[in-house]
Amino acid sequence: MSSTISIKGAKTNNLKNVSLEIPKYQITVVTGVSGSGKSSLVFDTLAAESQRLLNETYSSYIQQLLPHYSQPIVDAVENLPVSIVVDQKKIGGNARSTVGTVTDIYSSLRLLFSRIAVPFIGYSMVYSFNNPQGMCPKCNGLGEMKQINLNRLIDFSKSLNEGAIDFPTFQPGGWRLTRYTESGNFDNDKKIQDYDKRELDLLLYDKGSAPKNPTEKWPKTSTYIGIIPRITKNFIEKEKTNYTGQLARILEVRECPECLGTRVNDIVRSSKINGKSIADCVTMTIPELILFIKNIHSPKVKIVLDDLIKKLTSLQSVGLSYLFLNRPTSTLSGGESQRIKMTKHLNSALSDVLYIFDEPSIGLHPEDLSRISKIIIGLKNKGNTVILVDHDPDIIKIADNVVDVGEGAGNKGGRITFEGTYQELLKSDTITGKSLSASRSINKERKEFSDYYSLNEVSLHNVKEASVKIPKAFLTVVTGVAGSGKSTLIRQLFKQKYPEASILDQSPIIGSNRSNVLTYLSIFDKIRNLFAHASGKSSSLFSYNGKGACPICKGKGYLKLDLAYMGDVEQVCEKCHGKRYNDEALSVVWRGLNIYDLLQLSAKEASKLFEENELAQAIQTLIDVNLGYVQLGQSLNTFSGGELQRLKIAKIIRQNTTDLLILDEPSTGLHEADIKSLLMLFKRLLTEKKTLIVLEHNLQIISHAQWIIDMGIGGGDLGGKVLFEGYPVDLLNVPDSYTSKHLRSYLE
Repeated sequence: MSSTISIKGAKTNNLKNVSLEIPKYQITVVTGVSGSGKSSLVFDTLAAESQRLLNETYSSYIQQLLPHYSQPIVDAVENLPVSIVVDQKKIGGNARSTVGTVTDIYSSLRLLFSRIAVPFIGYSMVYSFNNPQGMCPKCNGLGEMKQINLNRLIDFSKSLNEGAIDFPTFQPGGWRLTRYTESGNFDNDKKIQDYDKRELDLLLYDKGSAPKNPTEKWPKTSTYIGIIPRITKNFIEKEKTNYTGQLARILEVRECPECLGTRVNDIVRSSKINGKSIADCVTMTIPELILFIKNIHSPKVKIVLDDLIKKLTSLQSVGLSYLFLNRPTSTLSGGESQRIKMTKHLNSALSDVLYIFDEPSIGLHPEDLSRISKIIIGLKNKGNTVILVDHDPDIIKIADNVVDVGEGAGNKGGRITFEGTYQELLKSDTITGKSLSASRSINKERKEFSDYYSLNEVSLHNVKEASVKIPKAFLTVVTGVAGSGKSTLIRQLFKQKYPEASILDQSPIIGSNRSNVLTYLSIFDKIRNLFAHASGKSSSLFSYNGKGACPICKGKGYLKLDLAYMGDVEQVCEKCHGKRYNDEALSVVWRGLNIYDLLQLSAKEASKLFEENELAQAIQTLIDVNLGYVQLGQSLNTFSGGELQRLKIAKIIRQNTTDLLILDEPSTGLHEADIKSLLMLFKRLLTEKKTLIVLEHNLQIISHAQWIIDMGIGGGDLGGKVLFEGYPVDLLNVPDSYTSKHLRSYLE
């Protein structure tokens, strides 16, 4: 049996006929700048082929039910074990998905309570907040109540005709506004502040009535409904809506006063073990819950108790002891989601498996990384092969074997530039080697500041009476282990006080074949208008999603052939040859280029074309975030995680109308060399007098801060305190700070 996994002639995406031997039963870390081809090699070639071959072992009926994986463009992959992929996608889920449900710990607790809790109220489903018998009747098992803040929804100084209702489709020209202006119930030019109580109640709260004097435009069969019940029914009560951001602005979310956020009804809360109900269990931290379980001595539920201890200990071992089971999965970061996925494999008896991890360092403080490293080493010691795609120096250090892909990104990447040990990498002439071995220093400046933003004795979640000052036009980095209160302090409490702040969060860009760089930056319309102006034709002719689409492939550039259980095969469209446009659209030329030619240009090439100020600025922003190599028409679904992160940064910089920017882990998916470009961008924004507040774990960014706020010392109940506030060089002298400890080690 071969001791290596063999890849021969890989050409997926930007890979340049790559051949490689990966040692089995070792840890291999694949590095390289963002967009260099790491994911194409590891996920689109290695993982896809492993999953595809495994699926082929099932019957054709089962194969149709399983996820379909495209066959990678590779000559051969040999000696390939079955793979388990742990990606960095957030668990997400709807409002009914919690840490307890996604880990199956809540299911085990329900089973435990249904067997030995007193009084007996029924079997395990009765204890579920997703079951009508168990859910709190006031909040329907959601644990919270959503209430519309009228002052955010209604501008009382305006009339209906002036746009008093500040919500999409209720504004002038919006069809839902006509349900009020055409009802005959109101003087449409009267300011809302001048309404009497009857008029205001009718406008806001009426649950359904027939208008007395409607205009001719009023639909004959329609019932008049007030604004609040209409928004509640059409937007708030729907799981999916196009107006999530606008809803978040007008809604106030409060804990359910009846179940106090525990989601279950009083009957479920009355059933207890050792004085505690299942509602008490979901609000305990993991260590508290382990202690509670260990104090239950009942032989008839020993199997359930052992299962609970095993699952809870796994959460503790990946540094998630600060979580509680009632926490919605939608609030988890990418790093927390990934670690929860890891717990499923910790106690697995499987061996000779290929574990593939996508940036396990994301969202983790160096202190948390030491725990993750032990888990990865433990998986190897069980006789498994581990492949990691990562940029973090602490993760690269644990590798038995390092593969560097590059040297650049996009067309300049796709080659293997290095194979060897970590020590050999440091001496190599690669971008990764140079970045890791570069000399390190900390910002020793103590710049005076006179103006600042402040929070005084604020409290929320685990943050208790915290006070901080954030200097204006400075780079402030907020640090601390996962769960220490960074997001609560800045993204919630600070944003609450200073709503003008723009936030770059960790939410993923959902890209498709139909979206590209230009559509994401909202400038494709302007480019289409240039061609329309040059030709005198409609601008929609220059959209491959509109009139300009190739009639055969409908603007996709390829045809999808459904081969049932064998999956879909994509074939380049024979009519347009992948250009996506019809002949009429392609016949129009602007500055010597047709629309397809223009979309093939990189941002750097296109920057010389545009005189129109907004277009030129948008393209320059792409270059500023080190995406100058990206083609303007490149579909978003082909971007790497690091490229998408930089694209998000480009958008927030381009669209922000404020001088106050909050960046939540902007280093996500970025190579150490990419981070240097990010720091240069920060420097440029600071010269424009922007205030940058960065929540970050990356030690290179931390060492370049001008002001630091360190939270801790741990996560959950062990966090929430401001350990340090001041200049970076002074943080080095703080004894009880994990950030200080790892920063000292980094600088050495």
